[in-house]
Amino acid sequence: MKKEDAQNSMNRLGQKGIPFLFVLDYALSDCLVVPLAEIDSSEIMYNLQGKSNENAVVEIPDKIEFSKTPVSFSEYQKKFDIVFRNIQHGNSYLANLTQPTQVNTNLSLQQLYCVGSAKFKLYFKNQFVVFSPEPFVKISDAKIFSYPMKGTIDAGIENAEQILLNDQKETAEHNTIVDLIRNDLSMVAENVTVHRFRYIEKLSTNYKTLLQMSSEICGDLPGDYLQHLGDIVFKLLPAGSITGAPKEKTCDIIREAEGFERGYFTGVFGIFDGKILESAVMIRFFENTADGMICKSGGGITCFSEAAKEYQEMVDKVYIPLRGSAPLCEV
Repeated sequence: MKKEDAQNSMNRLGQKGIPFLFVLDYALSDCLVVPLAEIDSSEIMYNLQGKSNENAVVEIPDKIEFSKTPVSFSEYQKKFDIVFRNIQHGNSYLANLTQPTQVNTNLSLQQLYCVGSAKFKLYFKNQFVVFSPEPFVKISDAKIFSYPMKGTIDAGIENAEQILLNDQKETAEHNTIVDLIRNDLSMVAENVTVHRFRYIEKLSTNYKTLLQMSSEICGDLPGDYLQHLGDIVFKLLPAGSITGAPKEKTCDIIREAEGFERGYFTGVFGIFDGKILESAVMIRFFENTADGMICKSGGGITCFSEAAKEYQEMVDKVYIPLRGSAPLCEV
């Protein structure tokens, strides 16, 4: 579905109060909008903080195998240098650099979906699975909320939370993205304010536990907002947290540096239940390709960034957020 068709469909379904799912790729060139009643759960499964169509039983191997082969540090360094040089020249203040990592596992995408735990989960037509910890926007009662997530540290480090909150690079990255999202919301809402600033969330992985820094931003929508759900969502895309600032120029820098197509990775998906719209950024992203399964990940680069630390963050974000190891997973 083209961007314009998807946008109009969201407007129309929102006006009629018809619940729907939307899945929008990063470039907004491949979009899906479909009423919830028409979704085949063998093709698409979703769970957004308990709002779900999960109904299958999938057998899980007794032992889950998982390994990852990221791009070499020297290859990453070349891409990092492109971004960093642009930041030094003032072309960007924050740029999100991502790369694909080859993964090997004895699980299918559907099995991955079953064993994984996340606030926002999506299994899409045996093409990809998303375990996103990051909301995009929530729209409810004429208010819009956004929860940008920037800043990551290994929770096993002594005094990890305080180190993260005091880290100059992480603070600069988070402050920049909060300012960007606040400006973005101001394009569709009034009285935009930061309700909560730099709070810490814990993410459990199959390798380690991570701490991530988030903020909550809120604004007031016009009274006829349900007739314009598509207009509102598309106005805010691509998401600032996975591009950078200034957004348009930074997207050009990302395109030059990354050297691969993001596809649905770092797009957004969500559901409208007839009253409330909830959505998430499509990160923690596993994808089937002709060369095997990959996981796409990355992080924000600022003038304070060090290539080795950014590379390690990218690698750390390649994980299965396991919810348990039962031989059968009922979803």
